Amino acid sequence: MTVPADSASDRAALAPDFWESRYQNGTARWDLGQPAPPLVHLFTSPDAPERGRVVVLGSGHGHDAVWLAQQGFEVTGVDFAPAAIAAASRLAAAAQVSVTWLQCDIFDLLPAYEQQFDYVVEHTCFCALAPDLRERYVQLVHQLLKPDGQYIGLFFTHNRPGGPPFGSHPDELRQLFAPHFELRHLARTPHSVSDRLGDEHLGLFDKD
Repeated sequence: MTVPADSASDRAALAPDFWESRYQNGTARWDLGQPAPPLVHLFTSPDAPERGRVVVLGSGHGHDAVWLAQQGFEVTGVDFAPAAIAAASRLAAAAQVSVTWLQCDIFDLLPAYEQQFDYVVEHTCFCALAPDLRERYVQLVHQLLKPDGQYIGLFFTHNRPGGPPFGSHPDELRQLFAPHFELRHLARTPHSVSDRLGDEHLGLFDKD
């Protein structure tokens, strides 16, 4: 069961200024300093998604987005923290890859980017949102994807109270996405970094 963001400290942590200050102060503990190993494993496996256009929501310092660009995907990274976008831009330049960076709220991507992407990739964005925004998030993802698009999410499925990161339960994820997606895969991943092992599920959802 998801614990709602009902405390003053939880609500304060959802404001844009909170995230910007964390990036500026170097206290973005959710940042791995590398692309997420479960995503790397998926995209280098025999069943890897075909190359296409990807949007990474809440792209942070850009490790996942830049790595996907290095694999030949056309990538857009979105974050509303200026410091995150600046760091991600430097990372892409150092890697000599092209990534489109958008500094904005993810919910402001519509209508301009409706049905523009083959894939939406998720890692530490869903868990940062107030739980009462999750249905709206699912609708956003559905609208961003092309008719045959796929949502690829790496979810925090811990049961600790409060947040962010706000935990979720696999059954909740199935129910949330069922109205708009067909579930292809949702399981605990063995490829997480050590301090997240057992607390992450990898999900693949095909747009209906």
